[in-house]
Amino acid sequence: MAFGYPVMLEVTDRRCVVVGADAVREGKPEGLLAAGATDVLVVADAPADRLARLEGIPGVRVHRRPWRPADLDGAALVLASSRDAEERAALAREARARGALVNVMDDVSACDFAAPSVVRRGELVVAVGTGGASPALARALRERFERELGPEWAEVVEVLREVRDRTRALVPSLRVRAARWREALDLAEAQELVRTGRAAELRGRLVARITADRTEVEP
Repeated sequence: MAFGYPVMLEVTDRRCVVVGADAVREGKPEGLLAAGATDVLVVADAPADRLARLEGIPGVRVHRRPWRPADLDGAALVLASSRDAEERAALAREARARGALVNVMDDVSACDFAAPSVVRRGELVVAVGTGGASPALARALRERFERELGPEWAEVVEVLREVRDRTRALVPSLRVRAARWREALDLAEAQELVRTGRAAELRGRLVARITADRTEVEP
C-alpha cells in the first residue's frame, strides 16, 4: 500500500512552505495553520483574493511570484502544486536536497507522504487516506465524519486530557491505567454529557471509575 504508515507531524516552530496557486486554492496554508504552524511561507501567483487574506495572518509570509529554490531553504515541510511535470520534479528534488518532507499535489513520485482528508474538532483529528487510490472516497468519508462529529467533541477531548493528567499519578501502572480507561470511557455518554452542558459530571464519573480504589474522586 502506498503511503501506508500514518503519522501526525509537529509543525509548530518549523518552517512550512506552500508553493503554487492550486495548493493555495486547496487550502494548504490554512491546513498548516490549523495544525499549529507558526512559520508559513506562501509562494504563488494567484488567487489574489486568498493571498490577500493570508497576508494579514501572523506567522504567514506571502510572495506573489514564481518559486525559487532558495524559498525552500530551512523548510521542514513543503506542500506544492504545479501543472508542469518538470517543475513538479524540480520542486521535489530541491525540497529533498534540503532535508524537507515534500508533497506535490497529484504526483506520487514527487511525494514523501500523502495528505489525508481531515476533520478537526479541537485537538481531535480524524484523518482519512486511501494511499492515493481515491481522493473522492477520502473526501466523501471526511464529509460523513464532519456531519457525525459535532462541535461538542472538542470539549470531550479537553475533559479527557484533564482526567488523564489528574489520574496518571494515582494509577501509576500503564497496564492498569489502560484497562481502566477501556472500562470507564463510554463515547455515547461522553458526547451526551458534554452536549448538554454537563462536562463536570463527565469529569467526575471518569475520575471515579479510573481511581476506583483511591480517595480522590471529586470532579
